[in-house]
Amino acid sequence: MKLVRSILIVLVVTVLFAVPVYSQCAVCTKTALQMGEKPAKGLNSAILYLMASPFVIVGIIGYRWWRGNKKLEEEEFATGNGQ
Repeated sequence: MKLVRSILIVLVVTVLFAVPVYSQCAVCTKTALQMGEKPAKGLNSAILYLMASPFVIVGIIGYRWWRGNKKLEEEEFATGNGQ
């Protein structure tokens, strides 16, 4: 219960004190400045989307691996082999 509470507190503090980030390299920033404000926001959103995709994929793979290992440990414990 303390772990869940700690994670929740860290998450709330992170959200409350979040600052806007600009995830553009120098070339992308220069290009975005030439396009105008609305296309620049679209470019920034696209960069963030492309950045998040690998993290989501690795997270899903990691979760499935963890869940599979947990099931194996439970099966070994149930049969009496896990001591």
